[in-house]
Amino acid sequence: MQGRKEYTPKMIYQLYLDDMVPKDNFYRMVDAALDLSFLYQETKKFYGTEGQESIDPVVFFKICLVGYFNNINSDRKIVEYCSNCLDTRLFIRYDLDEVLPWHSTISRTRQLFGEEVFQSLFKKVLSLCVQKGMVRGKRQVSDSVFIKANASMDSLMAKEIIEDAEAYCRELKEGSEHNDDKSKDTEDKEQDNHQTKSSNTCLNLIQDGDNITEDKGCIHTKKSSNATHYSPADKDARMSFKPGKPTQLNYFGQISVDDAHHVITGAMADFADKRDNQCLPGLLTQTIENLAENDMSIEQVVADTNYNSGETLNFCKEKNIDAYFPNPSGYKSNREGFEYDEANDRFLCTRGNRAILPFKGFKTKHKKDDTRIYLSRSKDCSNCALRKKCIGNSNTKRITCSIHKPLLDAMHEKMQTLYAKRLMKIRKGTVEPVLGTLVNFRGMKRVNAHGIEQANKHVMMAAIAYNLMKYLKFTRKKITTNVKVMEQQAEINQKNIYSCVVRSFSGNLTCKIKFESTKLHLL
Repeated sequence: MQGRKEYTPKMIYQLYLDDMVPKDNFYRMVDAALDLSFLYQETKKFYGTEGQESIDPVVFFKICLVGYFNNINSDRKIVEYCSNCLDTRLFIRYDLDEVLPWHSTISRTRQLFGEEVFQSLFKKVLSLCVQKGMVRGKRQVSDSVFIKANASMDSLMAKEIIEDAEAYCRELKEGSEHNDDKSKDTEDKEQDNHQTKSSNTCLNLIQDGDNITEDKGCIHTKKSSNATHYSPADKDARMSFKPGKPTQLNYFGQISVDDAHHVITGAMADFADKRDNQCLPGLLTQTIENLAENDMSIEQVVADTNYNSGETLNFCKEKNIDAYFPNPSGYKSNREGFEYDEANDRFLCTRGNRAILPFKGFKTKHKKDDTRIYLSRSKDCSNCALRKKCIGNSNTKRITCSIHKPLLDAMHEKMQTLYAKRLMKIRKGTVEPVLGTLVNFRGMKRVNAHGIEQANKHVMMAAIAYNLMKYLKFTRKKITTNVKVMEQQAEINQKNIYSCVVRSFSGNLTCKIKFESTKLHLL
């Protein structure tokens, strides 16, 4: 007989939330594995002794974890999700008839807690992974990814540096003893002419149809940079881009991953206008401290070319870490036709007129004198038969090299080995899948807050959720200890060795082979 179900609401229900959630539920496993009671002491200093009670700190972090587990980036959506799910209600200890905290409470609490609280939670989860045998600590692999900031490119404003400087100079002139009315009149005329020219320029831009925007009465082109523009919505966000993608306001997410079972051992956010090699010392320092608390030390660091610089190589050398960073594309291991005289710090031409290129000074790059310049004399190259091929229309031969050339040369030789090439494959298969998981499935694609501190908390929480899920899924491989099975396998291997030896001596060579039960002797 066909059945038909009809819904009839009751006046009174007798329900228990604990009975409605399966015993093997994921959030039950998280609750059993992770004890968050230590957070009460960690967050005690952020509260006073009077006023209304705040949200429970453990409840706050559990709600945040639910968002990262389910790739939800909006606080409003996280609270809505927790309210509709029975297992998350049981996880955060809110009964069926209890109203969850407002989404604004989650946002304000995140801003209240310092970065050290999130760091302590990260270390707690990392220690669980270490105790389960998931972290080796010997080799760490580093990489980075851009994280979308909570600001739009349309909010960019020009930095008013030039206007402030002109006003400051004007005030100095007005207070000067040599200031007279004539100079003031001249200055006023020049200022009027300057304003007229700037307004005409803006009108020409409008008539030409260029892509322009209006900013507090000032019209500027879209060709802007971090040095000239900023976003008032998020002053710590920086403009950056990847090849083939539009420029956006981003943060720079940096992670360090252990190669044993892909556990994240260090995570931080930095400004997007920095380079990877500028962020590596801070990331490695954090990773070293995290592993030191678990009685582990780093021996090797593997990363891509962007992390290679003289500063990072020196840092790794000071920390006794064996670094494997491919040299940048502009690096040259040797100069064709020239030899370096280390004793006299000069280059010697090995063909042509045998010119000498002595050291002439430094070239400033990235506000540092990190490039050495070697220059020949014009008369040494004037009558050289290879002049056109060597220097073209120039009068002198110029050679530049980094002040860290010995370290780069040593790295070049190291990266030519088979061991280094194998490490590069390990790097690609270790850290890149972790970054892909964080960005696409753990909510790290976008920061839903403002400021570098909030971005740092965001990266750490995504790493915590990732490590926690790895911890719950990890199982050790069983080792077979059956003695009979091991003896049979050893006997099979021994027979294979005998057959190989007999085949190897089956040619013109003559030898006597004596077989024993466990050993092979060649007589």
